[in-house]
Amino acid sequence: MLAAQIELKKGRDKNVRAHHPWVFSGAVQNVKGKPLSGDSVEVRTAAGELLGIGAWSPESQIQVRLWTFIDEPIDRDFFQQRIQQALDYRRQLAIPERNSAYRLINAESDGLPGFVVDVFGEWLVLQALTAGAERWKHILAQVLLEVFPARGVYERSDVDVRKKEGLEPSAGLLLGELPPAHIDIVEEGRHYRVDVVNGHKTGFYLDQRDNRSVLQQYAQGKTVLNCFSYTGGFSIAALHGGAAHTCNIDSSQPALDLATQSAALNGFQPQQMENVCGDVFKLLREYRNEERQFDIVVLDPPKFADNRKQLEKAARGYKDINLLAFRLLKPGGLLFTFSCSGLMESSLFQKIVADAAIDAGCDGRILRKLDQATDHPTRLAFPEGYYLKGLLCQK
Repeated sequence: MLAAQIELKKGRDKNVRAHHPWVFSGAVQNVKGKPLSGDSVEVRTAAGELLGIGAWSPESQIQVRLWTFIDEPIDRDFFQQRIQQALDYRRQLAIPERNSAYRLINAESDGLPGFVVDVFGEWLVLQALTAGAERWKHILAQVLLEVFPARGVYERSDVDVRKKEGLEPSAGLLLGELPPAHIDIVEEGRHYRVDVVNGHKTGFYLDQRDNRSVLQQYAQGKTVLNCFSYTGGFSIAALHGGAAHTCNIDSSQPALDLATQSAALNGFQPQQMENVCGDVFKLLREYRNEERQFDIVVLDPPKFADNRKQLEKAARGYKDINLLAFRLLKPGGLLFTFSCSGLMESSLFQKIVADAAIDAGCDGRILRKLDQATDHPTRLAFPEGYYLKGLLCQK
């Protein structure tokens, strides 16, 4: 028995029994012992029945994130087993065979709440987003290098979400060698240059890999407008598919510079890719006024809603950009539109896009639904792990 136990209120154990890994503060009746932030604690019913073992986070609304639903020690061997299971799953899908960059650990959906680990060639990039992950990140880094043939583990926990856990942002080398300024990766035959030290998140949006491959299938001879392009991932895929011309729009010039370098890595000519640095909303209105049109438009914006209070404003933002996109599409053109806001439900997102199409004076249709890549799995008992939803629409 651990020194600290979390006793749940009567009738508040249903979710944990269903193997949902979160215990909210409102479900906690009593804290026995004096656990420190990140310590392992037992979660028990009001009657004293053990439901699992998790990490204590007193500063967060989610006060416990469960590591396990059985009575087992949370130690080095536990993390070694979970990492090996995650790696075996990716190998089963043959992801490492075709990609030198992919997600190795996807937090709760790989049984390691708060941990994100991405592979970029010979380096691993780790995010410790919660109190429990912070407590164990150095052990995890050691075990990662034992299980995986990497040269170093670099931390990119410089994210605002850590503040909810009472943690400061953290970034830097955890173990092994420092990564170079840029790492060149291969994704389904496409080459990209990645900045894991200064780039967004861990350096590259690996969750869009499968969707980039879908775009590649439709790109032959097409003109492509890639909005919120970051380092041009969708544009590189389009050019691999035979696109006639691509245009990236992003607010970051360094990201666009990497897009240019990635195009050169693939042997594409400079005139095949146009890069425009600026505000997407403003530029789309300018293109509309200029009556520019494209065969394909990609909308992959940043998260518009961090909490439910922001959802209405986020809906207006999605409506606005999708309306502009439909107006910029040629008749019969294709719209790849996404939301990475976990709070934005798929049905609501579809309604917003449908309303945008009607306001643009067209009857769009869905050719297929899109979501996060297979190395970003969603555990059945943890629907919150499903966050990226997208639609491939035809005007």
